[in-house]
Amino acid sequence: AVPAPLPVARSDDARVKSMFEAGSFEEVPHDSMRLTIARRLLESKQTVPHFYVTADCALDPLLALRTQLNDGAPAGADGGPRYRLSVNDFIVKALALALRRVPDANVSFTEAALLRHRYSDIGVAVAIPGGLITPIGRRAETKSLSAISAEVKDFAARAKARQLRPEEYLGGTSSVSNLGMYGVREFSAIINPPQATILAVGAGEQRVVARSGAPAVVTMMTATLSVDHRAVDGATAAELLAAFRANIEQPMAMLA
Repeated sequence: AVPAPLPVARSDDARVKSMFEAGSFEEVPHDSMRLTIARRLLESKQTVPHFYVTADCALDPLLALRTQLNDGAPAGADGGPRYRLSVNDFIVKALALALRRVPDANVSFTEAALLRHRYSDIGVAVAIPGGLITPIGRRAETKSLSAISAEVKDFAARAKARQLRPEEYLGGTSSVSNLGMYGVREFSAIINPPQATILAVGAGEQRVVARSGAPAVVTMMTATLSVDHRAVDGATAAELLAAFRANIEQPMAMLA
């Protein structure tokens, strides 16, 4: 008897579509951005050994300072305030200064050597139609909060208009991904190579915590640092997150 032919392996597209009733879904073809994001994230999770450290940060001093600085902002050319700082602007600055304080975490892994960076080039994840892009603020540790604020707003506007140049989103030494505005309490982000870390930030929310042996209501924010274990060890990652937390909880130091 002639053996039956082996079944022909169907493509992944056909296999997935076969699981659903015909006509019950719409096919939205991938554009080049979505395919690039998918490839880079898959490559990161497959090749970069991630580990995670998490800390809760008290936000009340930062929120008070932010209000003070925004209320005192000088008038711009249009008559409105020249700047309006966001919590995310403080987060970018705090991470940049933390990387400067813990230089062993401000690195990139290559097969031949570890690259120790002289500056804190911080990417800020921006959601745009069809995907996500992370423009990079160079030497963020040297910039004022108002300069970081203006730069991030400019990046976000030009990212949504697809007007960023490659040199504005390639490289970087770390990134911030903030989902707090969506009410997310905490999450873990995927590292964007060649960076060795990315900080995932959740919403600031009031929580009851123990202070001096008594309950107190404090505005807290949970931050989770994803780390490339090839480049950064656990103690160094913990030191970096502790430095970030100190900057957030003592925000006046970031104005020095």
